[in-house]
Amino acid sequence: MGTLYRHFPTRADLIIAVYRHQVEACADAGPLLLASSATPHAALRQWIHLFVDFLVTKHGLAAAMQSDKAGFDTLHSYFLDRLVPTCAQLLSAAAEAGEICADIEAVELMWGIGSLCAGAPNAPRTNARRLVDLLINGLRQSSE
Repeated sequence: MGTLYRHFPTRADLIIAVYRHQVEACADAGPLLLASSATPHAALRQWIHLFVDFLVTKHGLAAAMQSDKAGFDTLHSYFLDRLVPTCAQLLSAAAEAGEICADIEAVELMWGIGSLCAGAPNAPRTNARRLVDLLINGLRQSSE
């Protein structure tokens, strides 16, 4: 217990450390998926599913952190600084491969995914992953 409290003096410090660790894991997964997936679109889809899992499980944390505006803003900036470039890299690779439309911005896609996931905890019949799959499928390059 003493070692834990030396590193994380408060419960909030521990929660923030876990949050940052999970953001890093999500950010680091992008390039790994891009290197190991059959296609850039498959890597994008897998990464988005990791991102959805992260968002759905961290929804309560975001609500709790709203009372600490400075702390929330710092974590939110960290979240964007680490995850937007990863998403952009995956989008760019899929667009260069001709698999998706090239006119989607990473932050725009992440905002849309976040919006679809925001209602999931409050609407038990809502399947965030299914809704996000519909969005991912909508990114596909049309033959028109």
